[in-house]
Amino acid sequence: MHDIAPRIVRYTANLQKWLLTQAILTLHFEHKTDATRPGLTAAKLIDFIVANNGASKNTAVAHLAEMRSYRLLLDAEWSGDKRLRPLIVADTAEDLIRQWFDGHLKSLDRLDGGKRHHLSGAEPSLMHFAQPRAIRRLFVEPGWCAPPENVATFVWTESGSNILHDLIARLPKGELAEGPTSVGPLRISEITSRYIISKSHAQRVFARARDLGIVGWQKPGNRGDLWVSSELVCDYRRWQAVKFAALEEAFDWAVAGWLD
Repeated sequence: MHDIAPRIVRYTANLQKWLLTQAILTLHFEHKTDATRPGLTAAKLIDFIVANNGASKNTAVAHLAEMRSYRLLLDAEWSGDKRLRPLIVADTAEDLIRQWFDGHLKSLDRLDGGKRHHLSGAEPSLMHFAQPRAIRRLFVEPGWCAPPENVATFVWTESGSNILHDLIARLPKGELAEGPTSVGPLRISEITSRYIISKSHAQRVFARARDLGIVGWQKPGNRGDLWVSSELVCDYRRWQAVKFAALEEAFDWAVAGWLD
C-alpha cells in the first residue's frame, strides 16, 4: 500500500497516526451506518481521541489539518461554528481503507480457510460496521496501544511501522530458529529512499533497536546482512495477533447482523 500511495499511507505509518486516522474513519462509518450517530467533526474527533488517550488535542488538530491539505478529508458546506462543521472522508481514503481491511480478511482466511474476503466482496457494507467495532476495541486494548518495547521502539516513531513491517517481510518463510535470523543485505539508504525519511531519522531508529539487541549487521559500519532477533519477531507476532483478533471478532459480529 505504501508503494501505491506513499504520501497518503504515511498517515498510518506510526502507531499514533494509525490511531488518529482509524478514529476518523470510525466516526465516519458509524454515522454512515446510523444517521442518528454524530457525524465526523473536528470537535467529535478531539473528544474521542482525548477520552481514549490517543493523542493530545493539538496533535489531533494538526493531523486533521494535514489530512485536509492532502484532500483526504473534505469540508462540507457549513456556515456555523468551524469546530462543528461536518467533515467528509474522500473516496481515495475509503478506497485505501478498503484495501487494508480486505487484506487483513485475506490473511485471516489463509489461517483457517475461512471465506471472510468473499463475504466482504459480496456485501461491502460489512466493513462499515466491522471497522468501528474493531477500532474501538483496539483503542482500549493495551496489547495493541502499548506494545512491547521491542515493537514500540519502531512504531512510536515517524514511519517506524513501515520500517518494522519491511524488516518482518524480509524474513525467510517457514519456522524460524531461535536466535538471530538474517534478512539479507540491507543498507539504511534503501529504507530512507523507499519511505521518504531522513537518513538521520532512520539511523536513530536503528541505533535504538541495536541498543536493545533486536537488530544488527554482521559487519561493522552497518554492512553485510542484517539480522533480526527472535524476541522482536515474537513480540511483533503477538502485537499483530491482537489486531487480527479484534478484526475477526468485529467481522463475525457484522456478518451475524447482516444475516439476521
